[in-house]
Amino acid sequence: MLKPSPYGWISQYFLGFFFAYGVYLPFWSLWFKDQGVSSTDIGLLVGLGLATRCVANIVITPRVHKVEHLMPALRWLSFAALLFVGFHFFTGGSFWLMALATVLFNLCCGPIIPLSDAMANYYARLKMLDYGRTRLWGSIAFIAGSTAVGYLVAEFGSDMILYTAMFGVFISLLFAMRPTNPMPVTHGGQSAERPKLTALLTDKPILKFLVLVSLIQGSHAAYYGFSAIHWKAAGHSEDVIGYLWSLGVAAEVAVFALSKRLFVGWSIRALFIAAAVGVMMRWGITASTTSIIALVVVQLLHGVTFATAHIAAIQYIQNSEENKIVALQALYNAIPLGAFIALMTVLSGWGYEHWGPLVFWGMAAMGLLALFIKLDSQDPHQVVDVSDKPLETQN
Repeated sequence: MLKPSPYGWISQYFLGFFFAYGVYLPFWSLWFKDQGVSSTDIGLLVGLGLATRCVANIVITPRVHKVEHLMPALRWLSFAALLFVGFHFFTGGSFWLMALATVLFNLCCGPIIPLSDAMANYYARLKMLDYGRTRLWGSIAFIAGSTAVGYLVAEFGSDMILYTAMFGVFISLLFAMRPTNPMPVTHGGQSAERPKLTALLTDKPILKFLVLVSLIQGSHAAYYGFSAIHWKAAGHSEDVIGYLWSLGVAAEVAVFALSKRLFVGWSIRALFIAAAVGVMMRWGITASTTSIIALVVVQLLHGVTFATAHIAAIQYIQNSEENKIVALQALYNAIPLGAFIALMTVLSGWGYEHWGPLVFWGMAAMGLLALFIKLDSQDPHQVVDVSDKPLETQN
């Protein structure tokens, strides 16, 4: 217990952090709303958080290049994140203080996901843990966090969003303070040369890939920022909203877990077409109705709109030239899952302010545009089994 195995250390860290992340992602906009922030400003704050995580992963994360630095970095980042969640209590309704708290918190939580994943991958390469079995605890914790905070907010008010997030971060910090056995140590020859990102951004096939994935993943912006507000305005309680978000994550995890069986023989284009059609269906339903049965269908489609698109993106990256894989993964996380979603969140805030739920039709239109983008062919391949990499939620 005081000196756990690598599997125990990392899975328990995932439990604490993703519990907090399951509070943050669906419910932070509701906390802003209860502080009197307008929908447009909520869009700016949520988009600012996404942009900050994107910048942090480009600027801060690569500086931790030795595995023995991962554990100290996670400890310091968790400690700082705990302080900055608490700082939200002292913003006093000021937009600029909320913006400062948002930047500071996301500077910490942004690098935590790739750094903790890097630590899990280090031990997985040493055959000391199974990545999927370890990472799955993060998805379970995300579901638990979003479910618990929905109930607590319904019973005790919106401040429980901050208290519950602080609890999760504190648990992750508590678990992170213990050493593991054996400790991570850098071995020689682990670094690999990769092409410059600027060179990849001028490569037409890669640009088409990034645009396609940005359209599909960016269509989730209004969902991340305003679904909770929209559903609450329609009369659904916070605990029901928490259950709906949990259902979405459960659908995502199920698709990842069954991907090898579900998508055997599927091409990358077929996967992207399925995701794009799912985008049009999901956001069209969201714009049209708020009945609970329809919302259950909407959340089950998260396994199509997010997970299937992610599987296709991972397949495309792994089918690329070997020396481009790491750089493409960085671009995938920085642009479609980072900067573009941040931009679309800001725009959806303005749209929701003026048009309400009709903004989701704009998200559905992005799926239609995605259907017209055809990626350049790659070598024959099989769909990658990413059942060992369920994501909550990334961004």
